Amino acid sequence: MEKAIFAAGCFWGVQYYFEKAPGVEHTTVGYIGGHKENPVYEEVKSHITGHAEAIEVVFDPEKTNFRELCKLFFEIHDPGQTDGQGPDIGPQYRSEIFYLNPEQRTVALELMQELKAKGYTVHTRLTPASTFWPAEDYHQNYYGKTGDSPYCHFRVKKF
Repeated sequence: MEKAIFAAGCFWGVQYYFEKAPGVEHTTVGYIGGHKENPVYEEVKSHITGHAEAIEVVFDPEKTNFRELCKLFFEIHDPGQTDGQGPDIGPQYRSEIFYLNPEQRTVALELMQELKAKGYTVHTRLTPASTFWPAEDYHQNYYGKTGDSPYCHFRVKKF
């Protein structure tokens, strides 16, 4: 198994789409990119920790790859919106890829350049992964538990 970490707005909607992606074995929503250990939701949403809401994706490299997951990431959110996604505004909702190795960084850069060449605005940050802190249990698989659908994430074919 391999891992990928993406921040694309509210982690509930991001998890909703990645859970359905072929080759994805497991996802966990959480926090990354901040300066406090073991952040909790109230701290993250109050902008005092610097963390992004993110998703850790565990995938089977024999069934999918980072490039396909990265394409999905770019298609389920607006990478041109800075510090927010739809009605969710704040730095915790930023667009960011936390790469785990040089190959992931290269693939992400290639896809970002491809999107720009197609006329898309891309403000996605590309950052080496730091510690990923799982979010509280009530955030995990939120839409699966509630039966609701994402309100700020919609898939738009870009590739």
